[in-house]
Amino acid sequence: MGDPTFYHTSVLLNESVDGLAIKQDGIYVDATFGGGGHSRAILERLGADGKLFAFDQDADAWRNKPDDARLVPVTENFRYIRRFLRLHGVREVDGILADLGVSSFQFDTAERGFSIRYDGPLDMRMDKRKEKSAAEILRTYREDELLRIFEQYGEVRNAKQLAKHIVAERSRVAVKSTEALKAMIGPVIRGNPQRYLAQVFQALRIEVNEELDTLKEFLQESAAVLKTGGRLSVITFHSLEDRVVKQFIKRGMWDEQEDAKPLLKQVTAKPVEPTEQEMKKNPRARSARLRIAEKTA
Repeated sequence: MGDPTFYHTSVLLNESVDGLAIKQDGIYVDATFGGGGHSRAILERLGADGKLFAFDQDADAWRNKPDDARLVPVTENFRYIRRFLRLHGVREVDGILADLGVSSFQFDTAERGFSIRYDGPLDMRMDKRKEKSAAEILRTYREDELLRIFEQYGEVRNAKQLAKHIVAERSRVAVKSTEALKAMIGPVIRGNPQRYLAQVFQALRIEVNEELDTLKEFLQESAAVLKTGGRLSVITFHSLEDRVVKQFIKRGMWDEQEDAKPLLKQVTAKPVEPTEQEMKKNPRARSARLRIAEKTA
């Protein structure tokens, strides 16, 4: 096994693991294994009879797997947490941790297509077994569908103009790389170009990976599988995610749902944020927010 920091530097590591209030003989889930930093910290606090299930749909992440019999790797999306725990004979767990950020490895690997800094295929799939890539979305989505994702997921200020421009231009030029996309939309970029491109790439990534729907399913599954008194520790990296987590903890539902019962209670009144020291060491931690909740019934 190589150095796990090549893949990702864990954000809010101690705070998120502390939030689980780990019991030595407990059963825990790291829903987003990534570089394995959070999993290692959980394993350090578990006793010989403890168990950790780690989920990650990205096959590259398992290059970081520690040799520990207490760790059970699951190469699947965390939206299916309850199903795969049951396959292992587990119906309840003592705690669940999720770090929703894109890993440093994914951002820094050009061929994954996540970053505005490197030229590479316009892919953005977390799970390379899936068919729909960012290039496919740009090639096939109607103008109103593109408007929806840029407006809702990227909060792009001129989303309508951007969607119209892409539909008009894509018949002339195939957009298959990150640089080709940047060149295509150059004429309609408004404000800070780096921020604008980051918003566009975020919108595409969320759509490719169904991130908000996945998060909603994960939260519902987590509330169902946690024992009474069990803890949920979730790190978000943008306001869309944080809003979903906050609403679910507070109301047991999303804005469009009416009759749901909250199963969780907040452990911290406000989200936990990185320290200045952590942000200096890891600038990508700057937007991180940690919410901790406890199963009430």
